Amino acid sequence: MNKVKKQLESYREQFREREYKMTPQRRLILQTLLENKEQHLSAEELHALLKEKDSEIGLATVYRTLELMEDLSIVHKLNFGDGRSRYELCQPHAEHQHHHLVCLRCNRILEVKEDLLQQLETLIEREHGFQIFDHRVSFYGYCSDCQKGGTTGEDANE
Repeated sequence: MNKVKKQLESYREQFREREYKMTPQRRLILQTLLENKEQHLSAEELHALLKEKDSEIGLATVYRTLELMEDLSIVHKLNFGDGRSRYELCQPHAEHQHHHLVCLRCNRILEVKEDLLQQLETLIEREHGFQIFDHRVSFYGYCSDCQKGGTTGEDANE
């Protein structure tokens, strides 16, 4: 069984556990997210990719399915301040989610796999008696490609 099929079966089980069916549309949405897991797709971007595979799938179906998958902890809904919600698959068995670098010029989103905040979490828990389960961090700036173009700062937004 290839990796995508194995992951799809795992997600099917998550649907079953909560008494939801894995419809053909849900399966196609999950498969497309798996095939594009390095991207942070908006519902509209996901819909455009889905239309290439199934011209009948509607944007409302995509929105409803993403909402359900968020409730089932299959996807995370992310906001990078660009007016669009974006989605990525949850990483099962990950202690923390990764962090993001967001380019203010080209809107590219890069992932930072390293989690360097463990010491800070320990300090916060000890000093404030606050139990931390997760954190999310996004850094905003200019990617190396946009820096090479020589356009950073306020002139980048013109």
